[in-house]
Amino acid sequence: MLNETEVISEFILLGLTDIQGLQHFFFISFLLLYLTSLLGNGAIVTMVITEPQLHTPMYFFLGNLSCLDIFYSTVTVPKMLTGFLFGHQPISFGGCLAQFHFFHFLGSTEAVLLATMAYDRYVAICNPLRYALVMSPRTCLLLAVASWSTGFVHAMMHSVMTSQLSFCGHNHIHHVFCDINPLLNLACSSTSLNMTLLNVVTTAIVLGPFTLIVLSYLYIISFAFWKVRSQEGRWKPFSTCASHLTIVALLYIPVLFNYTPPSSGSSSKRDVQVSLMYSAVTPALNLLIYTLRNQEVRSALKKTLGRKIFPGGK
Repeated sequence: MLNETEVISEFILLGLTDIQGLQHFFFISFLLLYLTSLLGNGAIVTMVITEPQLHTPMYFFLGNLSCLDIFYSTVTVPKMLTGFLFGHQPISFGGCLAQFHFFHFLGSTEAVLLATMAYDRYVAICNPLRYALVMSPRTCLLLAVASWSTGFVHAMMHSVMTSQLSFCGHNHIHHVFCDINPLLNLACSSTSLNMTLLNVVTTAIVLGPFTLIVLSYLYIISFAFWKVRSQEGRWKPFSTCASHLTIVALLYIPVLFNYTPPSSGSSSKRDVQVSLMYSAVTPALNLLIYTLRNQEVRSALKKTLGRKIFPGGK
């Protein structure tokens, strides 16, 4: 048992449950989700790179999203799977900081990237004649770099602030991975600045892109109902955007639930379950949503698989 004044050098991740039967069930379930995410999103990245028909802004951003989903699940799921097999998992202080840095880096990047994808859909639907000019390769690259950079800076702010805290007393984290709220709950020094950062900056990172997404779709809706005459033409934009809207909902509903004020720094079973949704389940669902709803992706996938199965065929 740790002395109250002893500085903590490692934490213990307590995981989701101590019931052995459930641990085995969760291990198999999350392993299948993880493998689905790795293989499926890897296939999408390969298709976006190799298939000329997918060399468009929409699929460039989809390739970035698939990369994010691969990294995002890899940051948390392998350690979580080890916990399901062997019980409570120790993690060093540095390892814990690294895990939550990359978790927030990739999560923030995805939020900004989804706003970028919404803007792409707005330009494509509401201003199609200028689409190629507005969404030029250079613009797409700059938007992607801005998304990744914003996420990195946001996560670095949390990492630096958290590294300055003192941790003493017990070292048990009631979570399946290192996240900001359970870490702040263990700190024995003042966390007021950290909570301000969480409640102000993180909320801005979440709500800023969300506001841009809402505005983009409001413009798309108004364009569809005021500019498009035919009934079929009005519904076509919504069919095009359905996959993106579904992914936005899958990310934002649990994130808004977990990270927007009021935030007390506490962790609960409910918080863990919500975190599992967007860290392990959503990356696999994103793949299925885009694959099942998008004819171009399905065609490219069949073409890619056909080449691998029948390399000599035409």
